[in-house]
Amino acid sequence: MKFIDEFRDGDLARGLAAAIRQAARVDRDYHFMEFCGGHTHAISRYGVSDLLPPNVRMIHGPGCPVCVLPVGRIDMAIRLAREAGVILCSYGDPLRVPASGGLSLLKAKAGLGRKSGSNGAGGNGERRGEIRMIYSGSDALTVAQQNPEREVVFFAIGFETTTPPTAVLIKQAQALGLTNFSVLCCHVLTPSAIASILESPEVRQWGSLPLDGFIGPAHVSTIIGSRPYEFFAEEYRKPVVIAGFEPLDVMQAILMLIKQVNAGRALVENEFSRAVTRDGNRKAQRLVSEVFELRRSFAWRGLGELPYSALRIRREFADFDAERRFAIRYEAVADHPACECGAVLRGVKRPQDCRIFGSVCTPENPIGSCMVSSEGACAAHYSFGRFADAAVAQ
Repeated sequence: MKFIDEFRDGDLARGLAAAIRQAARVDRDYHFMEFCGGHTHAISRYGVSDLLPPNVRMIHGPGCPVCVLPVGRIDMAIRLAREAGVILCSYGDPLRVPASGGLSLLKAKAGLGRKSGSNGAGGNGERRGEIRMIYSGSDALTVAQQNPEREVVFFAIGFETTTPPTAVLIKQAQALGLTNFSVLCCHVLTPSAIASILESPEVRQWGSLPLDGFIGPAHVSTIIGSRPYEFFAEEYRKPVVIAGFEPLDVMQAILMLIKQVNAGRALVENEFSRAVTRDGNRKAQRLVSEVFELRRSFAWRGLGELPYSALRIRREFADFDAERRFAIRYEAVADHPACECGAVLRGVKRPQDCRIFGSVCTPENPIGSCMVSSEGACAAHYSFGRFADAAVAQ
């Protein structure tokens, strides 16, 4: 299959591994962060780390949109269903992210099971809320059309990749004249997270880590282009190589980063040129700018409150903003005290450094968000790396 099989070729992988070993100087260490959870999954699934020399270390970043959702945002979604009685529509992964009081959206969904009665009314005559899993945002729009007497809220999460589709939904809802559809907007921005990793007061809490460069995200970059990363290369002298998600993409990006570091260069290079341009998708950018604007501040799990790091719905589309419609506010909630997701998301700890990893905290019983999504560092290591850890221990 074009752009799949050739990027998983074993002979090419061995050649790239040899080139990386030859390029890596024995008198220094290399620390590269793969920002995106898709890269984390690829590195774990295909054993890319096993093909690297010992002095080249990959560090997991905060590029999993489910992982960076703070507890308080999940709580907001639960309150909309439980207290406002809405039909809350969410993708599958957020349903399992732990929230306050031992809850999650999935557990809240079970507790909201309708009592008998075709109208779904509770014993006091009030309509109960619902939580439904959907596969795309358009499913939420369909639910609103099919239930005109109910308030329907789409729980919108993700980086720049999923923001344009949400903007399309809002414009479609406006064109259709839907008065029962709104969006709980939790869209966040990649550059702000990278800036936080490089320079943030949270370093005192989580610790610092050496970083020589970044593997830039693939899907996000198809939207925003490579231009936004130029600031990090110029200001912080950190090279960035945008890479696709296949194992050979990642290995080629690592080789490109090593060569930049060896030469004392800090540039933005585009390994994923088959899909990413410098300017990105201008049409998608205009659409996002029309519907959304920057928030002054937004809380990220592990990164804290970051200024201008997320989007909110513009006043022109205020009728479709669930936060305005239901006057619901964010309330900060601390993570589980035994969970190290914050440190893992910042890259200062590995999943296996957490004392509850693989024992109390598993994909079937996640204590932290990093164990929920397949793009989460803990879930990826649990699925593909823990057996290698056991073999080394023996």
